[in-house]
This record gives sequence, structure tokens and C-alpha cells, in this order.
Amino acid sequence: MPPSQKRARRYDLVRTRTAVQAQFAHVRAAVGALTTDQLALPTRLGEWTVRELAAHLTMAVSSVCRNLELPEPPGEKPGLTLLEWPFSTAERAGRITDDTKALAADRPDLEALYAEAADRFEAVVPGVGEDRLLPTRLGVMRLDDFLVTRTVELVVHTDDLNAAAGLDIPYDRQALAACTRLLTDALAEKAPGGSVEVRVPPFSVVQCVQGPKHTRGTPPNVVETDPLTWIRLATGRTQWSRALDEAKVSASGERADLSDLLPLLR
Repeated sequence: MPPSQKRARRYDLVRTRTAVQAQFAHVRAAVGALTTDQLALPTRLGEWTVRELAAHLTMAVSSVCRNLELPEPPGEKPGLTLLEWPFSTAERAGRITDDTKALAADRPDLEALYAEAADRFEAVVPGVGEDRLLPTRLGVMRLDDFLVTRTVELVVHTDDLNAAAGLDIPYDRQALAACTRLLTDALAEKAPGGSVEVRVPPFSVVQCVQGPKHTRGTPPNVVETDPLTWIRLATGRTQWSRALDEAKVSASGERADLSDLLPLLR
């Protein structure tokens, strides 16, 4: 993958941390009201049940605390940048499934598990600077970058939980924005160029795909969609052709077909 020539987007640590806490609180309230029958429902995540998905969502925040409690890695630079993270997740899919199933089996009291995760996050994370390096399982990352990846985990799996259990868990605006921006930036990183403009209002606009670059006026190749549809496309929750058929995506121009570039996360 060619290195990006653009300056990486930066995120405000406090706003991202608050977004992680807010989205986790939304999920916690919904999980606390799930019935036994709902917890046993299947999900679109292979063999995971709703109970296992609910347990997995606590890992999105507990991983921040676990990594902060480890010794800080030596050096001044991260080994894994934020834009590299989306392309590094597939290698851990099997391990994540094993860890999730083990956690769900060992901690059947989800209310206690969520309370513990929320309290630990509040005790450990505030006050730590954005440049703090974390030894994550995918590589050393800056705290502010790792927190952005937590918005992806929380928003994507909130959508999974809503779909599986027929819920309507809300999305924190800042969490949804950070998730959307990272995944559009990842597309531009995967297919650098300026011939296609991808618009996901109100949060992000990026240019990608090699070819003629426009400089003014309406670009000849435009893709536009809403944040949740984009997130589902980027993570394989829906297919490009289906989103087009359902009018969830508008695509104009001969280069505006992103099907070969999606999903970004596998």
C-alpha cells in the first residue's frame, strides 16, 4: 500500500475520551434491559450470541485500561499509526472470538461486568496525556489514536447489537463522527488519488482513487452516503451492490464504483 502523502487527521483527546464513555453508557443501559431470550439470540457475527456480543463490547474500553496499566514502551514514536490500524485487525479475528467466548462464559453477570469496565476506565484514563504510548496487541499506539479505534469498536458493535436484538441504541455524535472519519481516511489511504470524491455528510469528505484530479467545481466522480451506511460498507456489514439497490448510496461517474475496495475491515 503506498504511503499517504497527506497529513494524518488529529483528534482531540478529551472529546474522543468523552465520546467513548458516552457510547459505552448508551450500550450499558440497553444491555441492562435485555431479557434472557434476547441474550440468546444469534448475531451477524458468525456464532456469537447477543450475550457474547454484549460481553465483547466491554473489551472495547477495558483494553484501554489494560494497556495503560502495562509499562510504557520505550521510544518516542508509535509502531502502529491510526491509519494502519484498520488494515491490521483481520489477523486477530480468531483470537478475539476465543477471548469473547471465554469472557462471556466467565462473567455471566453483564451488569457487574459493565459497571467494572466503566469504573475502571473513569479511574485510569482521565489525566493521561495524548502522547502516552500503549503496548496494544496490534502494535504500539498513541493513547489518542487508540481511543479513536475504540469509537470504531463501539459504534460498529452497537449497530450489530441493534440489528440482532431489535434495539434502537443511540449513537453519540462525536463517536459516530470519529468512526466515520477514520474509515473514510482509511479508504483514501488504501486507494490514494483524487479522481473520486467520497462524501459522508455531515462528518467527512475525502478524495481517493488514482486518475484525473479535479480542481474546482463538481467533481466528475462522486460517492455519497450516510454515516451508518458507510460504516456498514467499510466493515462488510452490507454489500456495495445492495446499498446501491436500496438507494443508500449515490454513485456518479465511471470511476465511482468502490466495490473492489470494500470492506476495509475484515
